[in-house]
Amino acid sequence: MTVSPIEKGQPAVVRAALFGLCPACGAKSMFASATQFSAICPSCALDYQSFNVGDGPAALMIIPIGGIIITLAILLDIAVRPPFWLHVLIWVPLTAIMVVGFLRIAKGAMLALEYRNRAGEGRLSGTDGDTQ
Repeated sequence: MTVSPIEKGQPAVVRAALFGLCPACGAKSMFASATQFSAICPSCALDYQSFNVGDGPAALMIIPIGGIIITLAILLDIAVRPPFWLHVLIWVPLTAIMVVGFLRIAKGAMLALEYRNRAGEGRLSGTDGDTQ
């Protein structure tokens, strides 16, 4: 698969993901809320709903966030032995904050990569779509 070169006005994938920039024009319009995409870019009319980001970013975030939270919880328990309610008070909000923060970045990166690589639904070459 060949990757298209960055055209003038297009932000880099990391920059688009971190700041919610439109991958086509660079306007800060990718997200309507914390993790929900806008319908279209008001600057260039790129249809964000035509991209299929799906559950990929969420699945990608499960292992690293879970690993970080479990490691920190175990280290805290070994060091101080706090009561269970304090663990809940610390780790539940921290997990929620990390999930929302990283999910937004991961979804933005996935959409920007789909745009940059012109990703689409998979097709077999030499077939007309009929399956027998």
